Formats: sequence, structure tokens, C-alpha cells
Amino acid sequence: MKPTALFINTARGGIVDHQALTNALKSKTIAAAGLDVTDPEYLPLDSELLKLDNCTVLPHLGSATVETREAMAALAVENLRRGARGEELVAEVK
Repeated sequence: MKPTALFINTARGGIVDHQALTNALKSKTIAAAGLDVTDPEYLPLDSELLKLDNCTVLPHLGSATVETREAMAALAVENLRRGARGEELVAEVK
């Protein structure tokens, strides 16, 4: 990545090597990072990432919109209905 790169993770916390990211941010290998998810969630208060001015860590807010939360609720209701009828669930994780 270029020194002007911004690293953004809204996917899964486990895909980020926290130590490598900390090193890259401290050494200015990359400019900044924004993390919506971490592993563990939530980071320990003594995490180096929380101390860096060029790293922003959010408490998993990527889905915090009215539209997204309404869609999540509708999916949960649909899965309850399907489960009660013994049908296959929508977006089932197997």
C-alpha cells in the first residue's frame, strides 16, 4: 500500500493483523486506518490501535442505519416464520 493509503475494514475483525496494522500506522507505511469491526470486539483499552491519532475505531456501527436495521428485523421475522414451518431459512449460515 502507498503511504497515502487509508485502510478501512467493515468486513470481519479477524482478517486484520493488529500488530502489522499498528506497525504500518506508526511507521507511516500507510496514512491512516478506520476499523468498524475488530477481533476481539471490543479491543482492550490498552490496545495500541486505540492510542494512535491516525486510527479510528468504531463500535461496529456499519449497520447502524434505520434502513439496514429494518431490513435486519424483517429478515429475522422471515426466518422465524420459515423455521416454525420447517422451511429453509433465508441466508442461513451452515
